[in-house]
Amino acid sequence: MIRRIFKNQAGNLRNGWWIGVFFLLLAAVVLPMILVAKETGQELAPWMQALAVLLVSCVCQWLRKQPMAQLLGAFDRQWLLQLGWGIGLGALLMGLPALFLTVTSTVSWQFNGWQQAAIGAALLLFVGVAVTEELTFRGFMFQRLIAGIGSWPAQIAMSAYFVLNHASALQQGDSWNYLAMANIFIASLMFGFAYLRTASLAMPIGLHLMANFSQGTLLGFGVSGSDQVGVLTPVFSAEAPIWLTGGAFGLEASVPGFVTVVLLTLALWHWRGTKVVSQTAV
Repeated sequence: MIRRIFKNQAGNLRNGWWIGVFFLLLAAVVLPMILVAKETGQELAPWMQALAVLLVSCVCQWLRKQPMAQLLGAFDRQWLLQLGWGIGLGALLMGLPALFLTVTSTVSWQFNGWQQAAIGAALLLFVGVAVTEELTFRGFMFQRLIAGIGSWPAQIAMSAYFVLNHASALQQGDSWNYLAMANIFIASLMFGFAYLRTASLAMPIGLHLMANFSQGTLLGFGVSGSDQVGVLTPVFSAEAPIWLTGGAFGLEASVPGFVTVVLLTLALWHWRGTKVVSQTAV
C-alpha cells in the first residue's frame, strides 16, 4: 500500500513526487543565491536564475535516468528552426496590436535611436527571463504533470501558476488588471501549445523572448508593468482609454493585445505540429 503511494505500477516514482523533488532541489540551489545577493546588495540576475533552473532540471533528468533531449528537445536543425519560428511569432504577437493602435491614431511614435549597448543588455535580460520561465513553467514540472494528469489539466494548472507568478505586477492597478490577468493566463496556454505541438522548448523560448523584447526594447511599451526604454517610445492619444492601449502595464493589458494572443493561441491549438508529446507516465 505504501509502495503504491510513492511508485506506479511500473515501479517508477510517481510524477507528483518528482515535482516535489524538483521544488526541493530548486529551493536548495536558489535560496543560498538569494541570501548571497542580499548580503552583497545585488539582485539575482535573470541569467543566474536560468542557470539555477537548468541545473535543477538536469539533476532531475539524471535522477530519472532520462536524457535532456526529452526535456528540451533534441538540439538539431529542427530545434533552431522552431526557435526561429517562435521569434517570428513573438514579433507578430506584439507587432499586430502596435500596428492597430498606429493606424487608428491611438498611438504616435518617438524615435530614440539605436543604442547598441542598451539593446544588447535588454536582449540578455529577456533571454534570461524567457529561459527561466519556460524551464519553470513548460519544463520539468509541466512535463511531469502532463504524464500524470494529461495535457489540459496540466495546462490549466501551470497557467494559474503563471498568473500567480505575475501577481505583484497585477496588483498595480484596478482598471486593467483583470484584462492583463486573462491575457497572461491565455499566453501561458499559448506557450504550452507551442511545446505540446513540437515536444521541444525551442518555440516557447523564442516566442516568449521576442514577445518581451519587441514589446519593451523595440516598441517601448511596459513589459508586465515594468517600464522599458525602447528604440521607440509610444505617445498615447489623450482620449485613448487604458483598456485600449494597456497603459503603463504594456500591450498585455490592452484589448488589441488580448485579441492577438487569443488568435495565436487558437492557431497553435489547431496546428498539427511537428511531433506528438508523450502523455504516458514515464
